[in-house]
Amino acid sequence: MSYLAREASDLSGEFWTELDTVVVDTAKKFLTGRRFLHLFGPLGIGVDSIAVDDVDKLTEKAEDGLLITAGRKYIQIPTIYDDFKSFAKDLEISKKAGFPIDFSKAVASASACAFKEDKLIYFGNPALGYTGLLTATGANKINKKDWGKGENAFADVAAAIELLMSKSIYGTYSLIVSPDLYLQMQRLQPGTGLLEADRVEKLVEGHLYKSPVLGKASAVLVCAEATNMDLVVGQDMAAAYLEQTELNHSFRILETAFPRIKKEKAIVVFA
Repeated sequence: MSYLAREASDLSGEFWTELDTVVVDTAKKFLTGRRFLHLFGPLGIGVDSIAVDDVDKLTEKAEDGLLITAGRKYIQIPTIYDDFKSFAKDLEISKKAGFPIDFSKAVASASACAFKEDKLIYFGNPALGYTGLLTATGANKINKKDWGKGENAFADVAAAIELLMSKSIYGTYSLIVSPDLYLQMQRLQPGTGLLEADRVEKLVEGHLYKSPVLGKASAVLVCAEATNMDLVVGQDMAAAYLEQTELNHSFRILETAFPRIKKEKAIVVFA
């Protein structure tokens, strides 16, 4: 039996194909971290840990005939999941009457997983030892001005890019903002005929993203080259079969993934 245990159910191959499509389409719609982070994987469910290197401290260290790699640690790849249930009667009605299956619960679970993945990317999980982009202790900090006034947003982002360049961090810069900051930039700048958002987006060459996971008044700029950071993926998001109880079917949407930050100084947090 495979890890996803689909063989344990009597559901058809067509059902699983439809469910897979729903999960993938939902994930693509809601995930933001994957839009700018390079993917390392999928490595498969059998890979449960991965090396995380501090690029600035990585070196081989020899002592008394022993050789190790300093600046490297191994982190367990966590499972991100959400469960849902489908009523057997509803599935039977769809099959007999030829109605489309209502996958609303699957969409809700896939959305929840997407939210959890992005939350892990941006904030990590300190209790479990995971670092996120906004919680990295070595990240640069810039005091954010009021982005609803003047050219403050443009000036802050330009200053952040200049800061990274001064530390020899070059590449593609991506700006991720909370929805309220994104809306604050939807205003015309006098004498330019351009929205503040358009000017900022040109600074980052189109790599401007908004994410509700950030809450309010939050923004982060990253140079998300693979040498600086990536998203480690073991099992990509998929649906697994749990069990049939009281005739109804239980499913789990799951993935194994976490952000691997190799160079914290490639991050600028607007505090």
